[in-house]
Amino acid sequence: MAREIQRRDVLKGVGGVSAIGLAGCITQDSGGGSTPTDDGSGEGTSTATDEPSESKRTIKHSVLMPITGDLASLGKLIRDGGTLPVKQLRAAGDMPVKFDQTVEDTQTDPQAGIQAANALASAGYPSVTGPASSGVNLQVTQQVLIPNQMVGCSPSSTSPAVTDLQDNGFIFRTAPSDALQGQVMAQVASENLGNSSASVMYVNNDYGQALADSFATSFENNHGGSVQTQVAFTKEKSSYTSELSSAMSDSPDMLVVIGYPASGIQIFRDYYADYSDQTDIMVTDGLKDSSLPGEVGNDMSNVYGTAPEASGPGVDAFNTLYQEEYGRAPGVFNSHAYDASAVCLLANAKAGANDGAAVRDNMRKVANPNDGLKVTPANLPEGLRAAANGDSVFYQGASSAVDFDQNGDMKAVTYSYFKFNTDVEGNIETLDTVNFSK
Repeated sequence: MAREIQRRDVLKGVGGVSAIGLAGCITQDSGGGSTPTDDGSGEGTSTATDEPSESKRTIKHSVLMPITGDLASLGKLIRDGGTLPVKQLRAAGDMPVKFDQTVEDTQTDPQAGIQAANALASAGYPSVTGPASSGVNLQVTQQVLIPNQMVGCSPSSTSPAVTDLQDNGFIFRTAPSDALQGQVMAQVASENLGNSSASVMYVNNDYGQALADSFATSFENNHGGSVQTQVAFTKEKSSYTSELSSAMSDSPDMLVVIGYPASGIQIFRDYYADYSDQTDIMVTDGLKDSSLPGEVGNDMSNVYGTAPEASGPGVDAFNTLYQEEYGRAPGVFNSHAYDASAVCLLANAKAGANDGAAVRDNMRKVANPNDGLKVTPANLPEGLRAAANGDSVFYQGASSAVDFDQNGDMKAVTYSYFKFNTDVEGNIETLDTVNFSK
């Protein structure tokens, strides 16, 4: 559990963060741009304008998340993390720039994501926090972001295929690769849960396939386990009894489920109707959703999981900012989204132009360690002022140190090992953390 920071300490660091709620908007300030979507405040679509100044240029940035569809319950919360930096910067006041930020909905669908991304490209947004899921991200990245020379920084696209994209340096992510998470899953399954056999059910897209393969390879080659079967499933079916029958046919020690909440609800309802709650089940970040036990109608006490964990130098300050703005604790990938937006904004400020190539060329300059000003969520306004002034800065994030390697991936990440526990606040209990460094 992150240490609780005294509110006055954070206010001092961010220059008036208590006003965030008054300026809490995620749409554009100037003409042009795409139509804004619900900002998660409960007030629907709204518009906020920074203080007028003819001499101030406008930093343009966008957030592309699944607000509807299979991943909506997580996508809305990830969006909230991604839009928080601009809310914080507006609230701080005395900014040398204005902000034009908009949100688009991928609908958890590649074609809808491509359409939304094209709208952002047409409106001249040079950078995008997103997309979220790998199945959407890979297609949006290759068909829209790279051809239009837009920087994409995904907080939650974890497919190993992202690492090897021929992207001309435009694609980054603050989320770790599933090549690492598969190893963590296998380690937990074998060493923590003591299982020697498993069956895998996975959503039939890039995310599910890559993570299933990564787990199976590590479980068998590194831990001497046996993967009895791998069963692909399509999203949001009315029944998964057939897929569960195939997966459970040989009575595995453990069932691994890789998917998203809307499908997961039905999968677990069908599971508990026919199978024992004494069999271990393992899920991944896509199913780390505190609402699942209530939706399923079971405490899900036999369900364990792994997910990227927020453990960066700025995590305490971020947790307080997020709690004060939204009235709830942050969830999975929320801090990764904040970091993705923060780095894009700093890179734009440093570049001095809404130009994708210029933003790209400054991403590592404002994120990777240098001799400049250390910037965290606690002093992001100070950092943006410095970057806009041409000074050297380096960002130390909430999710991690946000140190990009040559492929735009994180050099060091942390995972949580958790279980569902309806006796704790939020229904999810962290049991351990696992650190990985390249």
